[in-house]
Amino acid sequence: MLKRIFKIIGITIGVVVVIAIGIYVKAYLNTENRRNKIFEVSPQQLTIHADSAILEHGKRLVTTKGCNDCHGTDMGGKVFIDDPAIGLLIGTNLTKGKGGLPPDYNINDWVRALKHGLRRDGKPLLFMPSQEYTFLTEQDMGAIIAYCAQLPNVDREFPQHKLGPVGRILTDLDKFPLFPAEKIDHSRMLAKEIKPEVSIEFGKYLSVACEGCHKKTMKGGEAVAPGFPIVADISPTGNAARWTTDQFIQTLRTGITPENKHLKPQEMPWTMTKAYTDVELKALHLYLKSL
Repeated sequence: MLKRIFKIIGITIGVVVVIAIGIYVKAYLNTENRRNKIFEVSPQQLTIHADSAILEHGKRLVTTKGCNDCHGTDMGGKVFIDDPAIGLLIGTNLTKGKGGLPPDYNINDWVRALKHGLRRDGKPLLFMPSQEYTFLTEQDMGAIIAYCAQLPNVDREFPQHKLGPVGRILTDLDKFPLFPAEKIDHSRMLAKEIKPEVSIEFGKYLSVACEGCHKKTMKGGEAVAPGFPIVADISPTGNAARWTTDQFIQTLRTGITPENKHLKPQEMPWTMTKAYTDVELKALHLYLKSL
């Protein structure tokens, strides 16, 4: 009898192992095929100006759009995920120092990366939130490019990206946004500019940066990655709907809610939103209330 039980256990374990290997092999092949897919795009031509006002605007956008979170405060790159199960993901050195961009990296290359989420060779950039940046105006994208193109060189080299088994499986299940280029309408043209005012239209423009976590509906939901909390509902049906405009601004500037809850920057990037102007935060709040 005992021998029979052990036999059944052994067969069960064997079946589970075979299934697990099958799931991983499928995920591996899927992620490798998607990683090496070449997208044929024609980058929109932008005329870049680099006067002091534009450079200052670009510097602020680099903060408010979260570029520093992945690429470092000096934009010299940094490791932002290092987990054997998920993988090793690195924010590229965006300067032209050692380990950074090539000397001939040009405006078209910047547009291809920001608007399309693609490398020079047309393959997708990993975990690059271009599904948000593709909705920038020409004015804002041009300011970011102007600022980044004149960054002082930083010598900082990194190993290659590595994908772990859990990272591959989650990507295969569309639970991990590894290839944002797949979500972009590459034929869409950038709008010229948008007026920065307390309006629903401007608030909607700004809210694109919130969609990565809170979804288009702003109702949040499942965690953005393993180990992270459930994403809050910031639509009119959520707790934030009860906040006044002043409380909303205070929360996004300090990371402390009216209920005295302290938000972790890695979960809610208030260190990014604190750089928003009063007009931007009021417009964003107005838009969220209008949903």
